[in-house]
Amino acid sequence: MKRVKVLFTAVLATAFVAMSVSSFACTSFLVTKGASTDGSTMITYAADSHTLYGELYYKAAAKHPAGTMIQIVDWDSGKKLIKIPQVAETYTMVGNTNQWGLAITETTYGGRPELEDSTGGMDYGTLIYLTLQRAKNAREAIKQITELMDTYGYFSSGESFSIADPNEVWILELIGKGNNPNVKTDSEGKIVKDKKGNPVINKNIRKGAVWVAMRIPDGYISGHANHARITTFPQEVKKSFKSISSKNIKEIFRPEVEVVYAQDVIEFARHKGYFNGEDKDFSFSDTYAPITFSAARGCEARVYAGFLRCDKSIQKYEDYAMGHNLTNRMPLWIKPEKKLSVRDVMELMRDHYQGTPMDMSKDIGGGPYNNPYRWRPMEFELNGEKYVHERAISTQQTGFSLVAQQRSWMPEGAKGILWFGVDDTYSTVYMPLYTNMMRAPEQIREGNGNMVTYSETSLFWLFNQVTNFAYSRYSDMIVDIRAKQKDLEEQFIKDVEEFDNKIKGLSAEEMRNDITKFSVERVDKTYREWKKLNQYLIVKYMDGNIKKEKDGKFTESKYRQGQNEFPIQKPYQKKWLETIVKDHGDIIRIPAEKK
Repeated sequence: MKRVKVLFTAVLATAFVAMSVSSFACTSFLVTKGASTDGSTMITYAADSHTLYGELYYKAAAKHPAGTMIQIVDWDSGKKLIKIPQVAETYTMVGNTNQWGLAITETTYGGRPELEDSTGGMDYGTLIYLTLQRAKNAREAIKQITELMDTYGYFSSGESFSIADPNEVWILELIGKGNNPNVKTDSEGKIVKDKKGNPVINKNIRKGAVWVAMRIPDGYISGHANHARITTFPQEVKKSFKSISSKNIKEIFRPEVEVVYAQDVIEFARHKGYFNGEDKDFSFSDTYAPITFSAARGCEARVYAGFLRCDKSIQKYEDYAMGHNLTNRMPLWIKPEKKLSVRDVMELMRDHYQGTPMDMSKDIGGGPYNNPYRWRPMEFELNGEKYVHERAISTQQTGFSLVAQQRSWMPEGAKGILWFGVDDTYSTVYMPLYTNMMRAPEQIREGNGNMVTYSETSLFWLFNQVTNFAYSRYSDMIVDIRAKQKDLEEQFIKDVEEFDNKIKGLSAEEMRNDITKFSVERVDKTYREWKKLNQYLIVKYMDGNIKKEKDGKFTESKYRQGQNEFPIQKPYQKKWLETIVKDHGDIIRIPAEKK
């Protein structure tokens, strides 16, 4: 996601200026069937932005008359791009999933800024949401996305896509070719001219994008967080079809195909002066998005944190994640020490770098109550030195996040579950939405409030009330929030297991009615329970006090009903008190009494 342009200037090296990482926003993990406890595939997404409202994008399936045109609008800016023909039939889309159990998410990595094409017709958001309405599985999605770019051009900067269906999980990374892709340049971006002084033109270079798509091996997990992660890849093995270029894109439907790439992905890099080695040594990431301190510390570190939760041996890449050894790159995928449940995957999205030197709850910046968040900007300068605030997976400016779960054993129309939540991933509740439901629940419906309009019935605003209050006394309040979150999510997981068995024998119409009712009821329940939690927290933690409780009730004065017993007043932690004394001790010191 790229909603706000940010320059992460901790180490503003020349290479980083060329790269211009945008927004350090979203995080995605990819889990294959063999890496999950129940044989489902899963991908995650955190739509992080300071300007994005948390709501559920919903489009019902429809049939369209011949000649119908649709206006393409850039998802980030709202700018109108081009109009294209609509297809005859579109599928139901629920958030980043559809009725067939196809799911697509993304992270923006930016890449070389000169490769952004202001004349392109397809932005990354449109690619996702058009494809969800037109494709049934991951391979169809890859073909659809790449053909849309080839046909209409690509408008956005570099993107990594997670694509999953009930059987397979793929990562697709792409970047545009700039406004003038035919013009040859050198390694510094200067135009190469012929003997007559005219720009050298390669007529074989078409508009669109260069890209690589790789299937994650079964039993493994992958991840990406605003930096390109595909390096070298197998190139066209014709006999086995394990790898093909886009000139053979129809072969993508052969199950043995595991890698697909743009036929000019290397040729274009040579044409632009980015690469001059042998084809076998070509690295997509190192060519189109060179790694820097900022990319490692602000982006790759989040992948490291998620991987570390699944395999402790990943700690050997900590120096890379912290930006200290950029040659020690993490692998694109790892095999977890144990298989992951849907609850485990939810927890992957709840990380503040616990157990690493980057844990923001451990330093004085967390305040007296260990708040693991830092308000923006992410970088600051003091006494001639530059410093960074960490960018963790869990962050305060999340619009919505999700775990998309695809189950091959379920009947058509019930294969996909979108576990959907709004606001900060660490304190959200992931609610189960079947991806063939007939309508969006009111509390997360598009248009129910926005970033400048409060709505009493909006879950986004309700969750933000809770979290923004919690930030003031985080270490205490988060305990109550996480307890309620766990109760709801564990109950919802049990509910889904029981409900799955009930709907397997139903007709398509009966099942769709039931899954809609089921999904809406879980959102309703979350709304009711979170309103109660909001009220509980304000009563318990008012004015910096902590009211005492017994048997689930606040204790009252034995002399006056409705008056609370004198509250708990926790002292500030020692480290915080030491900081106060260092800064202001001469003013607040109590003089020793004279004897």
